[in-house]
Amino acid sequence: MTPATYPVIRLKPKIRPQAIRHGFPWVYDNELVTDRRTRALNPGTIAVLEDADRAPLALVAVNPASRIMARVLSHDLTARIDAGWLAAKLTRALALRERLYDDPHYRLVHAEADGLPGVVIDRFGDIAVIQPNAAWAEVLLPEIAQALADVTGVATVLKNASGRARGLEGLDDVGATLLGQAPDAPRPVPMNGATYMADLTGGQKTGLFYDQRPNHAFAARLSAGARVLDVFSHVGGFSLAMLAGGAASALAVDGSGPALALAAQGAERMGMTGQFATRKGDAFEVMTALAGEGQVFDVVICDPPAFAPSKKALEAGLRAYERVARLAAPLVAEGGYLGLCSCSHAADLCRFRAASTRGIGRAGRAGQLIHTGAAGPDHPTHPQLAESSYLKALFYRL
Repeated sequence: MTPATYPVIRLKPKIRPQAIRHGFPWVYDNELVTDRRTRALNPGTIAVLEDADRAPLALVAVNPASRIMARVLSHDLTARIDAGWLAAKLTRALALRERLYDDPHYRLVHAEADGLPGVVIDRFGDIAVIQPNAAWAEVLLPEIAQALADVTGVATVLKNASGRARGLEGLDDVGATLLGQAPDAPRPVPMNGATYMADLTGGQKTGLFYDQRPNHAFAARLSAGARVLDVFSHVGGFSLAMLAGGAASALAVDGSGPALALAAQGAERMGMTGQFATRKGDAFEVMTALAGEGQVFDVVICDPPAFAPSKKALEAGLRAYERVARLAAPLVAEGGYLGLCSCSHAADLCRFRAASTRGIGRAGRAGQLIHTGAAGPDHPTHPQLAESSYLKALFYRL
């Protein structure tokens, strides 16, 4: 289909088009004229978005089943959304990562911020894992996978279909091997001097969280000779980095036995089994138990899942973050360090910081906020989309 033959969708008369013209990438269903023809468009259809005066604004991907009914693909109305267009986007994304990183282990595509709305691609050497979290990407998935192999040279491309975003788009939760051969064992991933074991077919999300890389590195600077507690550790993100940075010992706490097993495998590969221990259980219960045992640590890190994944969940999420800080602070030795993280885009930095500081105070502790971290540069921020800047990390000296 050529741009001239794309269907047309239109903004309502009272919706001003400036946001789209200035780069905002989403159009919500209540901003569009949704007649029977528009509602009948198949999810993933490419269309021309017009303002209320019928002036063309952009090429968009439409999903009538989603609250985000249109996602901007290009302001070039002559563009063809095809294999060549995909390859150009991927080439641009790859150029940034190759400038940033010596090893091919990074987030290659961070959705809207890399011009591929709803598409997340993480690279693990010669394997890439795609999360197609928008209907248009699901429709063009074979083309995306082939363009990815052509541009990067990866031998295997996997589809990961987990996560809340696909459900909001009305998409399935079935993973697949798109190209090559799926790995039959976890992959070792070097990062910050540590070795992580990434389960690319059965792990959380794409198998590893690259976004915390700079915060792992900062925590490692605090860890020489330290006793470390890593709560909500997943595969040992902070604890293994801090062991690589010279920590004397590390205890990883998580509710997932398989994640802790992968963390232990990473410690073994690093030759640090003797300094590494795990404790499976509910994080809140384990922190309460550790306090009852009188245990203290020089560095405590808490990196929980998103407690506030939406605006509706914000207040409950902030209370949960406050509780994390309140339970973690008593476990920090005098003069020690507490790192608190949030991956909830609905909880902005100001509110997260207020909840965390309040929790520390309610634990009877006080301290200096010494560092505020965010996601690494392989997770760029779309300047007009707050959701793309979701990760926050606060480091306190108590």
